[in-house]
Amino acid sequence: MVSVLGIDTSAAACSAALWRDGAVLAREHRAMARGHAEALMPMIERVMRGAGYESLDAVAVTAGPGAFTGLRIGLAAARGIALAAGIPAIGISAFAAVAAAIPDAEIAGRALAVAIDTKRGDVYLQCFDEKRRPLGLGRVAGGAEIAALLPKGPLLAAGDGADIVAAALAEEARDLARHAERAPPDAAAVAALGAALLAEARCTGAPLPPPEPLYLRAPEATPLALQGKPRGASR
Repeated sequence: MVSVLGIDTSAAACSAALWRDGAVLAREHRAMARGHAEALMPMIERVMRGAGYESLDAVAVTAGPGAFTGLRIGLAAARGIALAAGIPAIGISAFAAVAAAIPDAEIAGRALAVAIDTKRGDVYLQCFDEKRRPLGLGRVAGGAEIAALLPKGPLLAAGDGADIVAAALAEEARDLARHAERAPPDAAAVAALGAALLAEARCTGAPLPPPEPLYLRAPEATPLALQGKPRGASR
């Protein structure tokens, strides 16, 4: 029996899910632009109600890319639960979580472009083949760059930045489909991926991906030390 708690706070939603023996046992998802810190732990408690943290084998959490503050909230919660329960915390990329939620029939015969809207006019972009194997690393891509970064042939665009990908290909004769849901990663997919990675690690001894943030771009805020201001200095 494999029991994994999944957590996602990487974008405009907060979700938690309990995965056990190949299925989602409990799940809660709420769309929200802010307030993740207040919503997450009560949500986890409701999802875990009756299960007991001692029954968990691992905690899986979206590691990014995504919103800076949201990522830190989810990662801190996952690390804290893992430390208290004496279990591993597993980092899952937002790209992989979006890809995992797409039905097999929808992706068959197509490459996949997962695009996450940065809310700054560009996207976080990573491409996969139809087996969901990465075709390269994730990166930040502006509208003028997107077309050149996509694989040839039939393509499925997914993620909340799928419309930006479609706009970048508007002048090209591409066989392009868009996944119907323009949603952030969901904890159910995060938990399922965490369970698969845990099973693989137990069989092969492969290391588990750590719960470290994947930002892909530097934060806009500049640390006080780099501004030449001491901590606590007035503006």
